Amino acid sequence: VQRAINVMEDSPLFNAGKGAVFTHDGKNELDAAIMDGKTKMAGAVAGVTTIKNPINAAYAVMTKSPHVLMISNGAELFAKEQGLVMVEPSYFKTDFRWQQLQNALKDEKITLDHNGKSASLLLPPKNYDYKYGTVGAVALDKDGNLAAGTSTGGMTNKRYGRVGDSPIIGAGTYADNNTVAVSATGTGEMFIRTSTAYNIAAQVKYKNTPLKEAAQNALDEVKNINGSGGVIVLDKNGNYTMSFNTEGMYRGTIGNDGKAIVSIYEQ
Repeated sequence: VQRAINVMEDSPLFNAGKGAVFTHDGKNELDAAIMDGKTKMAGAVAGVTTIKNPINAAYAVMTKSPHVLMISNGAELFAKEQGLVMVEPSYFKTDFRWQQLQNALKDEKITLDHNGKSASLLLPPKNYDYKYGTVGAVALDKDGNLAAGTSTGGMTNKRYGRVGDSPIIGAGTYADNNTVAVSATGTGEMFIRTSTAYNIAAQVKYKNTPLKEAAQNALDEVKNINGSGGVIVLDKNGNYTMSFNTEGMYRGTIGNDGKAIVSIYEQ
């Protein structure tokens, strides 16, 4: 899960790490979380600005501290003490995201990043590979262990130290070997208010609801309070669903056969 997310954090094409969106104050504030389904251990960081790979910091919180969530300067100090790669805040700046902020400031809007339709209003420059979004991964190993992780730059033009669902265990990230691993993207406030990731796990645990139905039920709750987004969900038997209520969601799978499958719009 870490390695998959590292690839996307290091790419300017996604709203995580190098390609993160800007806050109202012109900063890149990053959030990430990871959870181990076998032990239910979890780690998360929020509002960090100098950690090259926030998902690695989340893993360090999970494995090297007694805590689950660290924020801002404290999280950065901890990451540095753990020997993680630190960078100057300017490392995260990309011209496309900077222009996206200028457009949002001009329009006085907070821009969501998971919906291809709304994002298309802010067209990228020529030759820019058109990809967006919070990144996440869920995985199942040969011993039946599940894990989930999520990393994001949040919302363009967000203010006041806003933190979304990605680093909140049970909202944007969750894993339990007895049920499912979940990573979410979308309107974070609504995913927090409906405990989306745990909602899916609870349906599977208590009602034995099929994954696709459980995911759709959870997204319907998000939609009922004017939220939107999507989830990737995987269970201990290798069953999965990648559900969303937006125009599209960039997603992919790979299994033991090494065959990668990538999708954007409805299947």
